[in-house]
Amino acid sequence: MALDTLSEFIDAIDRIGELHRITQPVKVHLEITEIADRVSKMPGGGKALLFEHVILRDGSRSQYPVAINLFGSMRRMSLALGVEKLDEIGARITALMDLKVPDGLMGKLSLLPRLLEVSKFPPRVKGGTPSCQEIVWQGDEIDLDKIPVLHCWPEDGGPYVTMTAVVSKDPVRGIRNVGMYRVQQLGKKTVAMHWQRHKTGAEHMRQMAERGEKMPVCIVVGSDPASMFSASAPLPPNIDEFLFAGFLRKDPVRLAKAVTNDLEVPADAEFVIEGYIDPAEELIVEGPFGDHTGFYSEADLYPKVHVTAVTMRRNAVYSTTIVGRPPMEDFYLGHATERIFLPLLKLTTPEIVDYHMPAEGGFHNLVFVSIDKKYPGHADKVMHALWGQGLMSLAKVLVVVDKEINVRNPVEAWWVALNNMDPQRDVRFTMGPVDVLDHASRAFTYGSKMGIDATRKWPEEGFTRAWPKVIEMDAATKRAVDAKWASLGLPPVSPT
Repeated sequence: MALDTLSEFIDAIDRIGELHRITQPVKVHLEITEIADRVSKMPGGGKALLFEHVILRDGSRSQYPVAINLFGSMRRMSLALGVEKLDEIGARITALMDLKVPDGLMGKLSLLPRLLEVSKFPPRVKGGTPSCQEIVWQGDEIDLDKIPVLHCWPEDGGPYVTMTAVVSKDPVRGIRNVGMYRVQQLGKKTVAMHWQRHKTGAEHMRQMAERGEKMPVCIVVGSDPASMFSASAPLPPNIDEFLFAGFLRKDPVRLAKAVTNDLEVPADAEFVIEGYIDPAEELIVEGPFGDHTGFYSEADLYPKVHVTAVTMRRNAVYSTTIVGRPPMEDFYLGHATERIFLPLLKLTTPEIVDYHMPAEGGFHNLVFVSIDKKYPGHADKVMHALWGQGLMSLAKVLVVVDKEINVRNPVEAWWVALNNMDPQRDVRFTMGPVDVLDHASRAFTYGSKMGIDATRKWPEEGFTRAWPKVIEMDAATKRAVDAKWASLGLPPVSPT
């Protein structure tokens, strides 16, 4: 059964024993961040937190509780998407991609369930007054100071709405985009929209500017967990995130028309901040911001959003997240993306067996890739293929290893890589786009990347020495020690 609301998600987390309620007064200014940061760095990601007594910046008590670290464990991430293991979703995508038409009537009939899987989850617009509009602020009622927006880190430029789903629309083709962009609160009725130049929302704004039109936007805060995740997913520009959320949920997302513009938002969202951007206006300073790299990103110029309405559910819960020195909640969101999109990566680079972006690398700084090596120079081919694909083009360091290496275990991956590489022979350098948050690059969004070929070397690659065997105990001895382990008085150990 799909989880339809944020409250249902929180209740489900509570039932599995991974929710901690905090009833003591806690400030939105820095204190919630400090508590959540400590909890998220506990083994396994710590518990989800629900702050029930939140103190606003003016010292008053918030009407709305604050939920944070909801996605911050492997178990909760799987719960959010309705699976036991995240690889189950990748398997569904793999099955969908294998749609070659079989011979014979029975073979063709066997294809129908997979075709139905593609077509049955488009979002649906709900009639009547949706729960996300049980309360509506317009005009002088609009006051973002009443919402518990966190001031996360001491040198941040201001309070930030972080766990967002920002809805915009291509003005020519009418294709919707939903992106997770941070939003800085500037005043009671204005915010700054941080979307980097390569993001789809930014492209929509450029198109609106060319047309000389104002751009409507809706900032959704808190909805069904699949839609919240989908806003962060690196989908192709033509794929509707709410359609993808329906696929993940195995149930369509229910939408409703916004109050002050023609965009559609999740009907059961907790909060929706409606507004518009005027591309003719001067950009405004946004930032600094304590980012997922663990460093502050610098202030820069971004568009201002004029808020035209704030709508919400009665008894709404404000969901948020924080980023900073890893590991934090965003690691688990990123891990879900990694597992779900592996089949799509294999579609263009089929020799890839697995890949992993460890928390310490902040996603874009380090990617381990295992491949089924078939010919000399195969690792080089994979490196350049990955640097030519979407957000993987921002990867600063790619480490390529052989297929039997468990890249999800960075200790094993580094052990193999550092033993298998000759620095002069096996390291490649190239130039290209880098993440906007990369403070070490030689220029803004442009710099160098490094690829390490840590596969076994072939004679054609200039290696003529014997390649050594990995040390491993024989199976019979392992079984014998397993049988007597309990009698040795030693603690249990994980199997190797």
